[in-house]
Amino acid sequence: MKKTLFSVCMLCLSAVAMAQPAGGFGGFQVPQVKLETSQEWKDVNYAGDEQAYHTCDIYLPKQQKASYPVVIHIYGSAWFSNSSKGAADLGTIVKSLLDAGFAVVCPNHRSSMDAKWPAQIHDIRAVIRFVRGEAKKYKFDTKFIATSGFSSGGHLASTAATTSGTKQTKVGTVDIDLEGNVGNCLNESSAVNAACDWSGPIDLTAMDCGESMKMGENSPEDVLLNSKLAKEPDKYLSLSATTYVDKNDPPVIIFHGEKDNVVPCCQGKKFFEVLKAAGVKTEATFVPEGGHGMGMYAEENLQKMVNFLEALIK
Repeated sequence: MKKTLFSVCMLCLSAVAMAQPAGGFGGFQVPQVKLETSQEWKDVNYAGDEQAYHTCDIYLPKQQKASYPVVIHIYGSAWFSNSSKGAADLGTIVKSLLDAGFAVVCPNHRSSMDAKWPAQIHDIRAVIRFVRGEAKKYKFDTKFIATSGFSSGGHLASTAATTSGTKQTKVGTVDIDLEGNVGNCLNESSAVNAACDWSGPIDLTAMDCGESMKMGENSPEDVLLNSKLAKEPDKYLSLSATTYVDKNDPPVIIFHGEKDNVVPCCQGKKFFEVLKAAGVKTEATFVPEGGHGMGMYAEENLQKMVNFLEALIK
């Protein structure tokens, strides 16, 4: 995930993905997707304000039940988009989750242009609290809530997991509020039961760990933090999911392509090793020919995700 010109590339690719109903930045699948659902709600505001970046789409499985376990799936955009929920891997990850009986919530969140870190994790935590607060209305079974995401969405999903139960902490010289006060469900918990990381940047202090695009002078994480790694390394640690890993974290499943030239695969591999070392339940699949989304959504991988989540529920 490197440098300024790359940010332009990300925006362009995101726009292309938005044009495809299949959705999923980096995952150009079939030209049209019809999700089989029993109910859908679009543009639901989870924060109780009038901001489009605080809206989500909610999908319930075709098979009708009194309630459903929930997965919150977050789009990738290098944190540059505040309105890509309609391109959140609908034809792949979301479809597989729905077919397996999970309710899926796809939220927007503030971009790095709207607000700097940690505003983005505040938004995701607001979504989690919203799921609990509005469970009856939307048939959510709050005994199981997981986060999932691709690329920067994978970063947010993973950070929601590794900071689960931690509202505020200090990272070096940085005092960071991880909870925020977004929304009307502030008395609800923002803890999650699991996370799925698809090609996410995890340790933002080590994005040069493998081959990746190197263009311009400002990386997406520089823009998100309005800083430079050499100048304020603790800010980059505060952005990294690995910083917060401990034995109490919920289980995490990781998918990363060995040929990912945007977020190098060593990011996923390091996350896997850090989780294992801490005693956190984790699984990882590193796809030899997988790129940044490209070649990652084989049925085998999607089923691994579903099996992992279903086993946790059982």
